[in-house]
Amino acid sequence: MDLKRSAARSAAALIAAGLAGSLLAVPASAENTAPELEWGPCPADVVTDPLPVQCAVVPVPVDYSDPDGAQLDLTISRLASQHPEQRRGVLLLNPGGPGGSGLSFGADLASRGLPASVLDSYDLIGMDTRGVGHSSPVSCGFTDEQARYGNIPPYAADDAPVTERAEEVRVIAEQCDQHDDGRLSSLTTANMARDLDRIRAALGEEQASFYGASYGSALGAAYASMFPERADRVVLDSNIGDTALDRDGMRRFALGAEQAFPDFAAWVAQRGDSYGLGGTPEEVRRTYFDLAERLDAHPFAGVDGAQFRLATFVGLYAESTYGRTAQLWQSLRDSDEGAVRAQQLAGSDTSALDNSLSVFLAVTCNDVPWPEDVETYRRDVAADRAEFPLFGAAAANVLPCAFWAHEPAEPRVPVRADGPENVLIVQNRRDPVTPHRGGELLREKFGDRARLVSADEAGHGAYVLGGNACVLDVATTFLVAGERPAQDLSCPAAG
Repeated sequence: MDLKRSAARSAAALIAAGLAGSLLAVPASAENTAPELEWGPCPADVVTDPLPVQCAVVPVPVDYSDPDGAQLDLTISRLASQHPEQRRGVLLLNPGGPGGSGLSFGADLASRGLPASVLDSYDLIGMDTRGVGHSSPVSCGFTDEQARYGNIPPYAADDAPVTERAEEVRVIAEQCDQHDDGRLSSLTTANMARDLDRIRAALGEEQASFYGASYGSALGAAYASMFPERADRVVLDSNIGDTALDRDGMRRFALGAEQAFPDFAAWVAQRGDSYGLGGTPEEVRRTYFDLAERLDAHPFAGVDGAQFRLATFVGLYAESTYGRTAQLWQSLRDSDEGAVRAQQLAGSDTSALDNSLSVFLAVTCNDVPWPEDVETYRRDVAADRAEFPLFGAAAANVLPCAFWAHEPAEPRVPVRADGPENVLIVQNRRDPVTPHRGGELLREKFGDRARLVSADEAGHGAYVLGGNACVLDVATTFLVAGERPAQDLSCPAAG
């Protein structure tokens, strides 16, 4: 799930430590079957110009308990170090998801200002994880209507929409099962971590470093836990808080919205003469609720209260989107139908999300058990609507996981506190989708293996993706020189 990308385009766990031992037996097979990679041009839709990115294919088992059985082809990318004398290894990358394409992520980070010292030290290895894009893609056959909220459930203004949503997602779950060719149940975080180690072996490396953001933090935590001696330097950014996105993780979106919204409200209030949405943060917050309630009662230009709340939530991801979000509020306040439609709130081609949403559901539903009783969702929606009025009644709403055809094949990957002290957790304090609590939870689970670097910033993405100089310096020093802070660190706000 690329939480940011999927939501924006649509307007949108191994409990016993002993089980890790069986997972650690997998790499021997990976070493023995490492293929010779053939590097060449990347698929035409992977935009990396002008950087010299190449792609290759790595075969992996559908089922790691049957390594010689059916295989999947994973497409990976490489932005190679241009200074071999400084190169120290490979840096595996994941931009989030599950379901986000990562073939261009190395080039994306380079274009966003990834320091030259990191580019010189590593070959950047992007990838489409299993089931995604150019890696044996899967599909649930989502329609435009089914995909309009992306991977985040719609806000339920009262109890009735929860019941309605339950019926909608029941259909989606059945649809996924009908489209399944036998591979859907193999899409798990544990298997994707095993795939990472196959990729490492195929690259001829004894160890691999890792950088992942959002859901990528869960995948990186799983890799560092399943393969502690194979993982080199691990940077986990904008953290879910575990090795899987579970119901608690989804419900924390509501906490994140409450923590991040004041930054947006203050920004809008400072520009009160321009936007007219309130001269104080309190007035801006009241405007939000006024607009949401008005649209609950009277949708306008195809926009209802749930879509308005989702668009605002997505607008909290970065300060760069604040102005566009304020524009949308203005257009809705003024009943300017042309302006609302021009902003394409619901997205122009939500059917293009079919693959990413299908992978998101498969991994999220396969990793952990989800409540199957709709009454549980009704109760939680009511509780979170009261506690987190901005977005709680969306984050707690029902997912297709409640009706998923497959039970988890194995427990979620346990975060291992025993292992090399090689994990750096970076986290904004006011992240709307992966709030600071996720970083704290992962730090607690890793123990002394990890250090937590907290930035006094709002937004989703801290290292390179954010603008905090302290986080940039600390994480770069760790990746290049292997030096971590002696203890957890708080970074002041940029500027």
